[in-house]
Amino acid sequence: QVQLVESGGGSVQTGGSLRLSCTASGLTFSTNAMGWFRRAPGKEREFVATINYSGSATYYSNSVKGRFTISRDNAKNTVYLQMNSMRSEDTAVHYCAAGPLWVEIAAEYNYWGQGTQVTVSS
Repeated sequence: QVQLVESGGGSVQTGGSLRLSCTASGLTFSTNAMGWFRRAPGKEREFVATINYSGSATYYSNSVKGRFTISRDNAKNTVYLQMNSMRSEDTAVHYCAAGPLWVEIAAEYNYWGQGTQVTVSS
C-alpha cells in the first residue's frame, strides 16, 4: 500500500531552520506532484508548498514564500521542505501529500503522511 513517512520535525528557536523529509513507497513517485500542508493548534489545515512531478515547478503560500523551499529527489522517492527564518506561527503538524496535480487544494491529493510536529519558540 502507499505510505508517506515524514521526518525531520522538532523544536527550533525563532529565526532558526529545519528540513523536513517525506519518503514515499507503494506509488510511482516520479509521476506524482507532492505537497506540504500544516495544521496549527486550533486552526484548519493550510497549504504550505507544492512541487510538480519533475521538480521543475513550485508554488508557495504567501506566508512561507521566500523562507521555505520545496524540492524533491525522484531517485530517493523523497520530497523535502527546507524551512528558514522560522517564526512562532510556523508551529504546526506538517504533512506531506501526493497527488496528480501540483495545486494548493488539499482535496486534490490522494495520499497523506501521518505528520511531523514542528515547534518554534522564542
